Amino acid sequence: MPAFRKGTGFAASAVVPAPGAKPQRRRAVRHIEHPGPIAAQRRCTVDCDVRHAEVKLPAGMTLLAAVTAILEANHTQGAVARLRGGAFTPFAYCMPALSSTPEHAVYFSDRHELQGTVRLESASMTLGRRDCSPWFHCHGIWRDVAGRRLSGHVLPDDAMIAEPIDASIWFLDGACFEVVPSRETGFSLFEPVAVSGFAPRKNGPFAMSIRPNEDFCTALEAECTAREIARARVHGGVGSLIGTTFDDGAQVLPIATEVFIREGVVSTTEQGGLAATIDVSLVDHLGGLSEGRLRRGANPVLVTFELLVEPIEFAHA
Repeated sequence: MPAFRKGTGFAASAVVPAPGAKPQRRRAVRHIEHPGPIAAQRRCTVDCDVRHAEVKLPAGMTLLAAVTAILEANHTQGAVARLRGGAFTPFAYCMPALSSTPEHAVYFSDRHELQGTVRLESASMTLGRRDCSPWFHCHGIWRDVAGRRLSGHVLPDDAMIAEPIDASIWFLDGACFEVVPSRETGFSLFEPVAVSGFAPRKNGPFAMSIRPNEDFCTALEAECTAREIARARVHGGVGSLIGTTFDDGAQVLPIATEVFIREGVVSTTEQGGLAATIDVSLVDHLGGLSEGRLRRGANPVLVTFELLVEPIEFAHA
C-alpha cells in the first residue's frame, strides 16, 4: 500500500462479489471498487540493469537514513531489498485498514508505536524517490519485547536501527521507483520510471508495478511471456492483495492486506507455459498473520505491487 497517512476509522467502502457471483469488469476471483477512473495500463515496467550486494545496515541510524547512504554510495536512486535480523528502538508501523471515506477503498490503521527493542525477522523493501528525496516502501515481520509476532508497513522516519540488519540489495541502473499520483486509487504510489541517459541492455532485468484487480501471478507470467522469458527470479516484492488464497487452499478472508514476497520465481511448465511460484507473508486488517504460496489466478492486487524481475533463461536463447 502507499505512503502512510493517518486513518480515521474503519467504515468499509470496498465491493467484493459474493461467492459464485459474476466478477465485475474483470476475471479476478475478488474485486474491489476504487474511486477513480481505471488506468488503461495495468502493468508498468521499465528496463534496467542490476547490481547485487550483501550489506549491513548500521546501528544508530534510522532505516531511511541507512538505506539512503547505501544508495548514495552506490550511485543510484533506486533498488529493491530483502532484510533479515537486527533490531529497532524506537519503532513505529501501521497496518492495513478499511476506509472511513469514499475517497479511498482501503486505508491505513492509526500509528502503532512499540516500546523497547523490536527484533526484525524479515522484510522486503522498495527504495526510490518521493518529492525528489529518498523514500521507501517496506513490509515485514518483527517481534516486540513480549515476543509477539507482528507485521505491517514500516514508517520510514520512525524506525531507528538498534542492532545491525543484514540486507540483500539489488541496485537499479536505468530505472528508479518514483512516488506518483494514482487517480484510480486516490493514493500516491511507487511506480518504475526510466532514468535519462541510460541505454538498457537487451533481454535484461526490469522493474515492475501491478495495478489493482490484476491477478499477481497472471500479470507476472504475462509480462514474462511477452518478453519470451523462460525462467526468472523475483527480487524485492512489496504490495497488497484483496484477501489471499494459498496454493494449499487456505484463505485469508479480510480484504485489506499488507504483503511482502519471501521468495519468487517464474519457470516454464511441462506444458510449455509459464508458472509463477511466489511465497509471501502478510498481515490482514484484522491483525491476522499468514504465510504461504500464492495460488495462481486467485490473488488480485488490492492497491499496488512493486517488484524487480531478473531473467535467467529465454525461450529462444
